[in-house]
Amino acid sequence: MKNLILVLGIAVAWSVAPAQEFKLAKTSGRLEIYIGRVTIEGTAGNEIIFTSNDTRDKEEDDRAKGLRAVNSSGLEDNTGLGVNVSDKGNTVEVRQLKKMNSPRIKVLVPKGITVYYAHESQYGGEVKFRNLENEIEVSANYNSVELENVTGPVTVKSVYGHVEADFSTNIKSPISIVSVYGYVDVTLPLATKADIKMSTSYGEIYAAQEFKIEYEKQNDSLVRYDNKVNGKINGGGIKIDLSSNYGKVYLRKK
Repeated sequence: MKNLILVLGIAVAWSVAPAQEFKLAKTSGRLEIYIGRVTIEGTAGNEIIFTSNDTRDKEEDDRAKGLRAVNSSGLEDNTGLGVNVSDKGNTVEVRQLKKMNSPRIKVLVPKGITVYYAHESQYGGEVKFRNLENEIEVSANYNSVELENVTGPVTVKSVYGHVEADFSTNIKSPISIVSVYGYVDVTLPLATKADIKMSTSYGEIYAAQEFKIEYEKQNDSLVRYDNKVNGKINGGGIKIDLSSNYGKVYLRKK
């Protein structure tokens, strides 16, 4: 019984452990993030706020006492979160220090800052963007990308990951989403006015029948298209380009 109570106590302590935090006053410019696992959310504040409650790989190494971690990039952990944040004036760069087991970081970003995300390592994870009115640019090899309640402009390319996007009502052009080997799944408000292009080399394209895309036949609940579609929704408007070379493309109504 005592052992059980001890284990439960440790579990509770981990669950309520306060997240570590690092803040940087910034309301404009460009934020460049090079981390395998990250969630990026919008904030009405005037600071970029980095947090993590990741408890992995936190064991003390007695042999490392009195020494500092170094790597080939020459960067050090200046945040206490396992990442390096470099303020270069108009640009803020965020880089992980380990190739594998990258920390899980959450970043709150004021809406006046452009967000650029890139990750090329095979040790990628999922990157999430939520509640952002910022311009977003993504270039990733092994990351799946999730966008929720974003406005754009958005440019996303993922080679080995899928992309899911749910746009808010105030969409800003252009929107370009490409996955080479994964699917592309996009949700738009039904009233969206757009010039839309959808294409796939080896997959299929599906759209909700409520979207009256020009000259295509309708089925019961989804409209099935050829491997390339150029058309207008609600008379045309913003530019939307959705593409998957080896996967499927899905267009859903909000």
